[in-house]
Amino acid sequence: MWSLTPLENEAVILSLRVAFWAVLWSLPLGVLTAWVLARREFFGKTLVNGLVHLPLIVPPVVVGYVLLIVLGRKGVVGGWLHDWFGITVAFTWKGAAVAAAVMAFPLMVRAIRLSLDEVDRRLEQAARTLGAGPVRVFFTVTLPLTLPGILTGTILAFARSLGEFGATITFVSNIPGQTRTLPLALYTLTQTPGGEAGALRLVVIAVVLAMAALMASEILARRIARRQET
Repeated sequence: MWSLTPLENEAVILSLRVAFWAVLWSLPLGVLTAWVLARREFFGKTLVNGLVHLPLIVPPVVVGYVLLIVLGRKGVVGGWLHDWFGITVAFTWKGAAVAAAVMAFPLMVRAIRLSLDEVDRRLEQAARTLGAGPVRVFFTVTLPLTLPGILTGTILAFARSLGEFGATITFVSNIPGQTRTLPLALYTLTQTPGGEAGALRLVVIAVVLAMAALMASEILARRIARRQET
């Protein structure tokens, strides 16, 4: 009953792989985007903020379709990548990671931005008066103080990536062993006669992974916050 079949096990491992790379690829951009939105005023900031959070509002299928138009083999960027570098993104696990990263990006940025807003800017100003440049201030003062938000955003994005479905199935389809992540495998089992037991196993695994990520995020954030207070 509770032993995974090879296909189910493959889907779980692929989901973890996709979520890991989705977070790894998006984290530097997430930190930079959060910093720009928190610390800079510029024309069009409201529009940029809206675009960053747009995946939270529109149906995931819309995001998947846009990715297909842009990164598909005949897309504006995807065609160029394929013709010049032989890189194919659509209908591969890399595309699943891209879709997951795009869908999880707003959660990451929001968590980091909230943490940046809580940083005492007088500490940054004090470092500047002591001769530290902007880059040094960022890496030695701002970034360490923002670490709880970065960890929270990273883990939330990882959990969101594990559960991504709509954009993934639209952009990379449901290919066994290549793009069939845990949510897609669960969907497949619900459409398969006699697949109830397998679906239940994957539901339990999905809930356990999500809860573990959320609990880890809360625990790590609290520990780092306590260390910063001492």
